[in-house]
Amino acid sequence: MLKEPKLWLLLALAGLLFFLGLGTLGLTDRDEGSNAEAAREMVESGDWITPTLNGEPRFAKPAFLYWLISGTYRLVGVSEFAARLPSAVFGLALILLQYGFLSRTRGATQGFLGALMLLLNVEIVAISRLVLTDSVLIFFTTLALFGFWLGFHGTGKARHYLWLLYIGMALGTLTKGPIGFAVPLLAIVPYLTLTHRWRQFWQTGFPLAGTLLFLALALPWYAVMLAIHGASYTTSAQADTVGRFRNVIGGHGGTPFFYVPVLLVGFFPWSGFLPVALYRGLRHWRGYWTDRRADKGEGAQELELFASLWIVAAFIFFSASATRLPHYIGPLFPAAALLTALYWHRCLQDPSTAGLRASLRVLIVTGSLLGFALAASPALYASFVDKMTKEFPMAPQVDPGIGPPASGFVLLIGTALAGYLGLSRERRGAAFWTASVTIGLVLLVSLQITIPRFSRYFVSPPQELAFTAGVNLGPADRLILYGPPRPSLIFYAKRKAILIKPGEEAKMQPHLALPGRTMILMPARLKTQLPPEAKDYQVILERYGYSLVSNEPMVKGLPDKPPVPVPRFGPHG
Repeated sequence: MLKEPKLWLLLALAGLLFFLGLGTLGLTDRDEGSNAEAAREMVESGDWITPTLNGEPRFAKPAFLYWLISGTYRLVGVSEFAARLPSAVFGLALILLQYGFLSRTRGATQGFLGALMLLLNVEIVAISRLVLTDSVLIFFTTLALFGFWLGFHGTGKARHYLWLLYIGMALGTLTKGPIGFAVPLLAIVPYLTLTHRWRQFWQTGFPLAGTLLFLALALPWYAVMLAIHGASYTTSAQADTVGRFRNVIGGHGGTPFFYVPVLLVGFFPWSGFLPVALYRGLRHWRGYWTDRRADKGEGAQELELFASLWIVAAFIFFSASATRLPHYIGPLFPAAALLTALYWHRCLQDPSTAGLRASLRVLIVTGSLLGFALAASPALYASFVDKMTKEFPMAPQVDPGIGPPASGFVLLIGTALAGYLGLSRERRGAAFWTASVTIGLVLLVSLQITIPRFSRYFVSPPQELAFTAGVNLGPADRLILYGPPRPSLIFYAKRKAILIKPGEEAKMQPHLALPGRTMILMPARLKTQLPPEAKDYQVILERYGYSLVSNEPMVKGLPDKPPVPVPRFGPHG
């Protein structure tokens, strides 16, 4: 397989998009900072069972991701690159898994199309570059579902692919809890029901042995956690699973239609073809439901039906959840890429395939809207800058730069060209490559220009001050993080911190009375709200709207390579 040029192209593109500059940007808050720090504390404490954050048990997620990150810390040291490496590796593995599955079931051409569509979109690239559970989760849920399909429709030794179903669900459950087995079951249960294959599954799907394997892999860690922490663990775990489904957590709500634009933008440009591909995949479901004599073999459209049910069931499930975040629907992207690739291949083989013109119109309209929005980003930024100031103090003094407008113009030109070529039967194949190059360029501009600028002025400054504080504080000294919660600052300080939110200044006072050095890291605008005991603290450093103050003089300097100053404002921001 490694001799195939298409596979080498996939590897090169995935390496470029997933690994280029992986460790050059500061960790974002809150999930990236929390996950990276929990893994660092796991290495520091030597406790590989109970994750902690700032020294307190962290029950929000199971331990598998922390084990992976801790392993990379042990190999290459603690850094942003090491924290993000597991996500990038599993993102690459996902692309190879997609290619291998589709090549086996539908041929190398469709395998390449499906893998490239899964790679070239905003959602998967973002997930594969962040310290989140989602890249690992998506790999395992996809492994489970592909293993189910190959084993269920295989004969002889091929039936043993079914074991991947139970292994994938177990490791997915160790990565992100019940969602690890819920996503595969959301696709499998309606598929077996519509095709009347439950009896076949009970007879050939290893249900009893597979369930025992699932429990043997997934249950021990949960059992140990329950034995150690008892009700405190079960209460917290329930709040983060059932509670997250029933209640809005962290302000991440939205309407039931929240994921419509997320899928449209996150899967662009291929989202233009998804509605028609989804319709074609589902249009024969009534026949499966009503005709119990339906073909029990691999019908020509049955894989499309399976992928369509996977998409619809997962989309409805996540839309029904009260807590909504863009990356939650990541597990349906492999099915979306698979289904869209099969539809596009059919359009190339049969120019009269229905729905192509409508799909191209959706592509053109979506790309144009995104292009115009990015091209107009300076004006849009100015209209929202006041709301951003509370979270990012330098927002009024730093513009978004050339990256977003450049991306907008690339989208406008590329989308128009892809639509024009797609409408021509003779040039239709070139439309795919035009769309691929367009989204690839937009992603590279974002990764190399737009996001580094945002990180330099909005994300990195307080992290540099946290690093400086950590270098200069002894074991008995104190670091107070005053302001909106930023777990990444604990990671950069590499020490336990005292967290004080605005409005809770009274909680700071007992710590200010203790002997030794005390440092306070905060947005500069909050200095006037410090308790009287801290009013005379010396300003040690200020970086782009953040201040580090101390009750004792300073110390050692900033880390290497500080941000390049912005000419438009003064030395203190």
